[in-house]
Amino acid sequence: MELILVRHGLPERRDDTADPPLSEAGHDQARRVAAWLAHEKIDAVYASTMLRARQTAEPFAAQRAFEVSCHDGICEFDRDTGAYIPTEVLKRENYEAWLAMATGELGVDITAFQRPVVDTLEAIIEANQGRRVAVFCHGGVINVWTAHVLGMPARLFFEPDYTSIHRYMCARTGQRSVLGLNERAHLRG
Repeated sequence: MELILVRHGLPERRDDTADPPLSEAGHDQARRVAAWLAHEKIDAVYASTMLRARQTAEPFAAQRAFEVSCHDGICEFDRDTGAYIPTEVLKRENYEAWLAMATGELGVDITAFQRPVVDTLEAIIEANQGRRVAVFCHGGVINVWTAHVLGMPARLFFEPDYTSIHRYMCARTGQRSVLGLNERAHLRG
């Protein structure tokens, strides 16, 4: 089966919640990724329960009349913090804080975060053998799943762009392989 992970669109910066809605640019990104995926044979749609992931999934699901199945196991590692600062803004404004987040020094146990992500994605794979599934989720989720597939220690090792597409082939035998990372041609122009 083919597993397609899509990072959410750009959310609003918020100091009062870790679960903000998409910004205007994020809604545009969600429409663009929906149009890009429109011609692919996709059999099911899943999303994190976080607002930014659900709002990113909505345009695609609506155009194909899909129900979106939401799961807590693919929520972002920052879901229990009280604010949301887009990673590129954090990196630009407070590099030390960004570096601490990226290296797991902010009290986030990346290995513990990876376990429910892998368990949830493996359950989605098991339920969808022989199909192609789109999962709208988060940069941290994409990082720890990719590290799992590559046999690397759990860590945040690359920066998926907003609404970037990541593809994996998942065999019944348990073999997992990367088909493509950080596809973003839909964001050009």
